[in-house]
Amino acid sequence: MRKRGAVGAESRQRLLEAAGEEFAQNGFHQTKISTIVAKAGVTQPAFYLYFANKEAAFAELVNEFRRGFTAVVRQSHVPPGKNQGDLKRSVVEGLEQIYHFLGSHPDLTRIGLFEAAEAAEIKAEVALLMKQNLIEEQQAGYFRQDVDTEFFAESLFGIVERLTLIKLLPGLESPLTLAQQTQDLFFYGILDAENRGGST
Repeated sequence: MRKRGAVGAESRQRLLEAAGEEFAQNGFHQTKISTIVAKAGVTQPAFYLYFANKEAAFAELVNEFRRGFTAVVRQSHVPPGKNQGDLKRSVVEGLEQIYHFLGSHPDLTRIGLFEAAEAAEIKAEVALLMKQNLIEEQQAGYFRQDVDTEFFAESLFGIVERLTLIKLLPGLESPLTLAQQTQDLFFYGILDAENRGGST
Protein backbone atom coordinates (compact mmCIF):
# COMPACT_ATOMS: atom_id res chain seq x y z
CA MET A 1 0.00 0.00 0.00
CA ARG A 2 2.80 2.38 0.91
CA LYS A 3 4.58 1.57 -2.33
CA ARG A 4 1.45 2.21 -4.39
CA GLY A 5 1.03 5.54 -2.62
CA ALA A 6 4.61 6.52 -3.41
CA VAL A 7 4.21 5.49 -7.05
CA GLY A 8 0.96 7.44 -7.25
CA ALA A 9 2.57 10.55 -5.79
CA GLU A 10 5.42 10.25 -8.27
CA SER A 11 3.02 9.89 -11.21
CA ARG A 12 1.02 12.87 -10.04
CA GLN A 13 4.16 14.97 -9.75
CA ARG A 14 5.30 13.94 -13.23
CA LEU A 15 1.91 14.97 -14.58
CA LEU A 16 2.14 18.37 -12.88
CA GLU A 17 5.66 18.95 -14.20
CA ALA A 18 4.64 17.95 -17.72
CA ALA A 19 1.52 20.10 -17.52
CA GLY A 20 3.60 23.03 -16.31
CA GLU A 21 5.94 22.73 -19.28
CA GLU A 22 3.09 22.49 -21.76
CA PHE A 23 1.05 25.35 -20.28
CA ALA A 24 4.12 27.59 -20.07
CA GLN A 25 5.24 26.87 -23.64
CA ASN A 26 1.91 26.64 -25.43
CA GLY A 27 -0.66 28.39 -23.25
CA PHE A 28 -3.70 26.90 -21.58
CA HIS A 29 -5.97 26.63 -24.62
CA GLN A 30 -3.40 25.02 -26.91
CA THR A 31 -2.34 22.41 -24.35
CA LYS A 32 -3.95 18.98 -24.66
CA ILE A 33 -4.24 16.32 -21.99
CA SER A 34 -2.94 13.76 -24.47
CA THR A 35 0.28 15.77 -24.80
CA ILE A 36 0.64 16.09 -21.03
CA VAL A 37 0.28 12.36 -20.39
CA ALA A 38 2.65 11.48 -23.24
CA LYS A 39 5.31 13.79 -21.79
CA ALA A 40 4.71 12.44 -18.27
CA GLY A 41 4.88 8.83 -19.47
CA VAL A 42 1.51 7.80 -18.02
CA THR A 43 -1.82 6.78 -19.50
CA GLN A 44 -4.68 9.21 -20.08
CA PRO A 45 -6.93 7.40 -17.58
CA ALA A 46 -4.18 7.93 -14.99
CA PHE A 47 -4.52 11.68 -15.48
CA TYR A 48 -8.13 11.51 -14.33
CA LEU A 49 -7.13 9.65 -11.17
CA TYR A 50 -5.50 12.87 -9.97
CA PHE A 51 -7.25 15.71 -11.80
CA ALA A 52 -10.87 16.18 -12.78
CA ASN A 53 -9.84 18.00 -15.97
CA LYS A 54 -7.20 20.21 -17.54
CA GLU A 55 -8.53 23.22 -15.62
CA ALA A 56 -7.89 21.50 -12.28
CA ALA A 57 -4.25 20.78 -13.13
CA PHE A 58 -3.74 24.36 -14.30
CA ALA A 59 -5.37 25.76 -11.14
CA GLU A 60 -3.08 23.66 -8.96
CA LEU A 61 -0.01 25.00 -10.73
CA VAL A 62 -1.24 28.59 -10.35
CA ASN A 63 -1.90 28.05 -6.64
CA GLU A 64 1.52 26.44 -6.17
CA PHE A 65 3.19 29.47 -7.75
CA ARG A 66 1.10 31.91 -5.73
CA ARG A 67 1.87 30.22 -2.41
CA GLY A 68 5.60 30.05 -3.12
CA PHE A 69 5.93 33.56 -4.52
CA THR A 70 4.01 35.29 -1.74
CA ALA A 71 5.94 33.31 0.89
CA VAL A 72 9.34 34.37 -0.49
CA VAL A 73 8.24 38.01 -0.74
CA ARG A 74 7.07 37.96 2.89
CA GLN A 75 10.46 36.57 3.93
CA SER A 76 12.37 39.20 1.96
CA HIS A 77 11.72 42.09 4.36
CA VAL A 78 14.64 43.49 6.34
CA PRO A 79 14.28 42.98 10.12
CA PRO A 80 15.11 45.82 12.53
CA GLY A 81 18.60 46.36 13.90
CA LYS A 82 20.73 46.49 10.75
CA ASN A 83 23.50 49.03 10.24
CA GLN A 84 23.98 50.70 6.84
CA GLY A 85 26.34 48.04 5.49
CA ASP A 86 24.14 45.22 6.70
CA LEU A 87 21.09 46.96 5.26
CA LYS A 88 22.48 46.93 1.74
CA ARG A 89 23.41 43.26 2.01
CA SER A 90 20.01 42.37 3.46
CA VAL A 91 18.17 44.17 0.66
CA VAL A 92 20.27 42.36 -1.96
CA GLU A 93 19.68 39.03 -0.20
CA GLY A 94 15.93 39.60 -0.10
CA LEU A 95 15.78 40.56 -3.77
CA GLU A 96 18.01 37.62 -4.69
CA GLN A 97 15.59 35.25 -2.94
CA ILE A 98 12.75 36.66 -5.03
CA TYR A 99 14.65 36.41 -8.32
CA HIS A 100 15.95 32.96 -7.35
CA PHE A 101 12.43 31.66 -6.75
CA LEU A 102 11.21 33.02 -10.08
CA GLY A 103 14.22 31.68 -11.96
CA SER A 104 14.13 28.27 -10.28
CA HIS A 105 10.51 27.73 -11.30
CA PRO A 106 10.43 29.09 -14.87
CA ASP A 107 7.30 27.22 -15.96
CA LEU A 108 5.36 28.19 -12.84
CA THR A 109 6.58 31.78 -13.23
CA ARG A 110 5.39 32.01 -16.82
CA ILE A 111 2.04 30.51 -15.84
CA GLY A 112 1.50 32.55 -12.68
CA LEU A 113 2.70 35.92 -13.98
CA PHE A 114 1.72 35.80 -17.63
CA GLU A 115 -0.72 32.98 -18.47
CA ALA A 116 -3.16 32.68 -15.57
CA ALA A 117 -6.43 34.59 -15.46
CA GLU A 118 -5.46 35.37 -11.87
CA ALA A 119 -2.12 36.91 -12.89
CA ALA A 120 -3.25 40.50 -12.23
CA GLU A 121 -4.62 39.47 -8.85
CA ILE A 122 -1.37 37.70 -7.93
CA LYS A 123 0.69 40.73 -8.97
CA ALA A 124 -1.51 43.04 -6.89
CA GLU A 125 -1.12 40.74 -3.88
CA VAL A 126 2.66 40.67 -4.24
CA ALA A 127 2.87 44.46 -4.65
CA LEU A 128 0.82 44.84 -1.47
CA LEU A 129 3.21 42.53 0.40
CA MET A 130 6.15 44.59 -0.85
CA LYS A 131 4.37 47.73 0.39
CA GLN A 132 3.85 46.17 3.81
CA ASN A 133 7.53 45.20 3.94
CA LEU A 134 8.54 48.76 3.10
CA ILE A 135 6.27 50.23 5.78
CA GLU A 136 7.92 47.98 8.37
CA GLU A 137 11.35 49.00 7.09
CA GLN A 138 10.38 52.67 7.25
CA GLN A 139 9.28 52.16 10.84
CA ALA A 140 12.67 50.55 11.56
CA GLY A 141 14.30 53.79 10.37
CA TYR A 142 15.91 52.41 7.22
CA PHE A 143 14.20 54.53 4.58
CA ARG A 144 12.81 58.02 4.10
CA GLN A 145 9.51 58.61 5.81
CA ASP A 146 8.18 60.66 2.89
CA VAL A 147 8.47 57.79 0.41
CA ASP A 148 5.10 56.84 -1.09
CA THR A 149 5.13 53.15 -0.20
CA GLU A 150 2.53 52.19 -2.78
CA PHE A 151 4.41 53.98 -5.57
CA PHE A 152 7.66 52.33 -4.48
CA ALA A 153 6.15 48.84 -4.23
CA GLU A 154 4.45 49.04 -7.62
CA SER A 155 7.68 50.35 -9.17
CA LEU A 156 9.75 47.61 -7.56
CA PHE A 157 7.40 44.88 -8.66
CA GLY A 158 7.30 46.28 -12.20
CA ILE A 159 11.10 46.12 -12.36
CA VAL A 160 11.21 42.59 -10.94
CA GLU A 161 8.53 41.37 -13.34
CA ARG A 162 10.12 42.90 -16.43
CA LEU A 163 13.67 41.82 -15.60
CA THR A 164 12.41 38.32 -14.88
CA LEU A 165 10.89 38.15 -18.36
CA ILE A 166 13.72 39.65 -20.39
CA LYS A 167 16.82 38.78 -18.35
CA LEU A 168 16.20 36.02 -15.80
CA LEU A 169 14.08 33.47 -17.66
CA PRO A 170 16.23 33.61 -20.82
CA GLY A 171 19.31 33.03 -18.62
CA LEU A 172 20.97 36.34 -19.49
CA GLU A 173 21.50 37.45 -15.87
CA SER A 174 21.75 35.65 -12.53
CA PRO A 175 19.44 36.29 -9.57
CA LEU A 176 22.34 37.86 -7.66
CA THR A 177 23.28 40.25 -10.47
CA LEU A 178 19.67 41.36 -10.91
CA ALA A 179 19.30 41.80 -7.15
CA GLN A 180 22.43 43.95 -6.98
CA GLN A 181 21.37 46.09 -9.93
CA THR A 182 17.86 46.57 -8.55
CA GLN A 183 19.17 47.50 -5.10
CA ASP A 184 21.69 49.92 -6.59
CA LEU A 185 19.02 51.64 -8.70
CA PHE A 186 16.70 52.22 -5.75
CA PHE A 187 19.46 53.26 -3.36
CA TYR A 188 21.42 55.53 -5.71
CA GLY A 189 19.28 56.26 -8.77
CA ILE A 190 20.91 57.03 -12.11
CA LEU A 191 22.75 60.24 -11.26
CA ASP A 192 26.52 60.31 -11.42
CA ALA A 193 28.13 60.38 -7.97
CA GLU A 194 29.15 64.03 -8.42
CA ASN A 195 25.53 65.01 -9.07
CA ARG A 196 23.98 63.22 -6.09
CA GLY A 197 22.74 65.05 -3.08
CA GLY A 198 22.33 68.49 -4.68
CA SER A 199 19.11 70.47 -4.64
CA THR A 200 17.29 71.43 -7.81
